[in-house]
Amino acid sequence: MKKRSLVPVVVVLVLCLSPFARAQHDSVQYLPRYYDPVLEEMEENADSLKAIRDSVTGAIRKEQKEQKKAEKKTRKELRFDVSGIKAPDSPGVFARVFHFPPVAQYRTGTCWSFSSTSFIESEVFRQIGKKIKLSEMHTVYYEYLAKAKGFIDDRGQTWNGEGSEANALVRMMKEHGAVPEEIYSGLLPGQTRHDHSALSGEIQAYLNFVKSHDYWDEDAVLKHVRLILDTHLGKPPDRFDFEGHSYTPIEFLKNILKINLDDYVDVISTLSFPYYTQGPYEVPDNWWHDSTYYNLPLDEWYSALVSAIKSGFSVELAGDVSEPGWYGQKNLDVIPDFDIPQASINAQSREFRFYNHTTTDDHGIHLVGYTSLDGRDWFLIKDSGRSARHGRFEGYYFMRDDYLRLKMLGFTVHRSAMGDILKRFASAPVDQ
Repeated sequence: MKKRSLVPVVVVLVLCLSPFARAQHDSVQYLPRYYDPVLEEMEENADSLKAIRDSVTGAIRKEQKEQKKAEKKTRKELRFDVSGIKAPDSPGVFARVFHFPPVAQYRTGTCWSFSSTSFIESEVFRQIGKKIKLSEMHTVYYEYLAKAKGFIDDRGQTWNGEGSEANALVRMMKEHGAVPEEIYSGLLPGQTRHDHSALSGEIQAYLNFVKSHDYWDEDAVLKHVRLILDTHLGKPPDRFDFEGHSYTPIEFLKNILKINLDDYVDVISTLSFPYYTQGPYEVPDNWWHDSTYYNLPLDEWYSALVSAIKSGFSVELAGDVSEPGWYGQKNLDVIPDFDIPQASINAQSREFRFYNHTTTDDHGIHLVGYTSLDGRDWFLIKDSGRSARHGRFEGYYFMRDDYLRLKMLGFTVHRSAMGDILKRFASAPVDQ
């Protein structure tokens, strides 16, 4: 018998199966999603309970906020009766150096730039007779970058708050020049007041991230900090037009301002290192640890300052303003006897307050005038802080000699205002 081939059987079998396969083939379609009603009910109940809890918490938070606002309105400040103080009547009674009207720093910690910029403006007028309003924020922009670089260099140890010292302006101008206020205000379109609360917070948060992740790529970090600064302040110009000519910031400093930044000295009076030597100003705002401060005995320090303002030099001051005698509503800075008797104000009492931090370096101001009244020295202070706008003379304080001697820690001035004093510093450069 001939053997049958299996091939035809297989073919028939395939043909029989094919229609069945086609009938069972699934087609794609979209249907409404099914939600389990029990889980839906539980989720709704949970949301309701959370809403109740949140509403209770919200009500508590609102009540707490209102309570704090009410307490703030009734809070009292320790002040003193100034009715017995014979003070200057107005800024007009002071012999004044040229300065632009006071400018407010608003919600920033950049008093150091406002005071030192005002100081340089006065110096430009004193030396070349030009009235040029300069940008505070141009210096601030680059100082933020310098702090970020310092933070990278020492792996997160550099303090990176908003404060700094007057000689930061000298450092930044040497490297980045200067620009007029009209060219770079640091205000974005529509803004009229400076507010660095978000800016400073973003920079600090980013640098904290850098530190926590040991991410020390300088180029990348500084690029990101620049992005934050550009977002909040705008990008500073590389070149700009002024009085019909084009300048870089460095060219503007050299050719228009004509200021020799090496001519400015910083002078302190402290018992922490020997007199007639140069040393450190040990405060957080001196974050780059500058040790070139000239140290003088208190009486000589004070006399040099008085001589400078009487001779037509303005002076930038740094010191403590968190005192009952710093009285914005009355435009007065005096030391009341309940703080310390006048006769006890000396180098020792001054140093004691600096040592125990009841005197701190918390503000920069510009000394622009002098007068004498009933045998006391009075100084006209131009101030960018808010408290200087609480009284009758917006942006000004009248500082008496006792406050300056006890609470002002250092000053910046043109070296020629110091006479022969700097010759007593063996290592210090002096005018020839």
